[in-house]
Amino acid sequence: MTRNNKFLILTLLGLFLVLAGIKWSQSGSEGTAIDPIVLYLPLPHPYCNAVGEGGKAYQESTGTGVRVLVGQESTQANVNTNVESMYTLGHQGFAIYPVDPAGSKGLFARLRDGGRHVVAYGAEPMEGSAATFAVATNTRSAATQATEQLIQLMGGQGKILNVLESLTDANTPIRKAAIEEVVAKYPKVEIIQTVGDVTTEAKAREKIESALVARGDEVDGIICTGYTTTVAASVLLSERNAKAGAKRIRFVGLDTDERVLEAIRLGHVDATLAQNPFGHGYISCALLDRLLNGWEPVESYQFIDSGAVVVTRENVDDFQPGIESMTKRIVSEMEGKYLVKR
Repeated sequence: MTRNNKFLILTLLGLFLVLAGIKWSQSGSEGTAIDPIVLYLPLPHPYCNAVGEGGKAYQESTGTGVRVLVGQESTQANVNTNVESMYTLGHQGFAIYPVDPAGSKGLFARLRDGGRHVVAYGAEPMEGSAATFAVATNTRSAATQATEQLIQLMGGQGKILNVLESLTDANTPIRKAAIEEVVAKYPKVEIIQTVGDVTTEAKAREKIESALVARGDEVDGIICTGYTTTVAASVLLSERNAKAGAKRIRFVGLDTDERVLEAIRLGHVDATLAQNPFGHGYISCALLDRLLNGWEPVESYQFIDSGAVVVTRENVDDFQPGIESMTKRIVSEMEGKYLVKR
């Protein structure tokens, strides 16, 4: 073996040992670090994805560890299994969507009794829950606003197709009641049919299409208060309203899927209500971070309205900054308004 070959072998051996040392160091660090906050998303869904982006953004902007965990299905049993495993690992703060108000109440109590902090997002937990905060759209107010917008578009009279989403979602009965309450104020407006219990776009399209085939000539407006139903209705109405001579059916939906925004932009449908899912994630993590660092709630339970904006053809391309400013304002007011150090 030549002297050059020996030198090359020794160099490679030294490089291998250095790299192995770095790898060992990294694996040791990963094995002991526990992110203090868990942001739990019930299942892969556009709304949940946006909430998760809020959690990731909080981690990036503050350096506080946030573990974004996505469940397999939106059931309380699945939430319990996944969250309790995170509790066992030692995570200290939990932001959770209360998929089942009663079931969530039990889970939140177990976390609190174990010395953990809990913030609910996306919907309010059941009264008496151990969650100290809920960060969500004011569901009743948003449904009321959407219904008033639709009736205004209909000229104060006509027949409405009311399309609900998952009947097990905590927000659905609140939305249904708010819509019916608004309609009751207008003697020339009525709900001629309510459809619901859908969780996929395909099922939503099937149910809406079936309703329109049966009573389409009577329907003057459609209101959707779920993400998947809004997308399905927007696609259907874009096809229907684009036909020459077709009766124009007015529409107000929920959330801001790009297909819905494009339909509004092109004038095929009228409006949707933009929530603040990014803020649901970001604000929840900001609250937990402070609770874990000595801040205490001003009251035992507080609801934080994360805001909503009606999106029409007039503001479809510039509504987002308004949503983002709501998140910044809530976080800037957090210390003092919702939290104190005693």
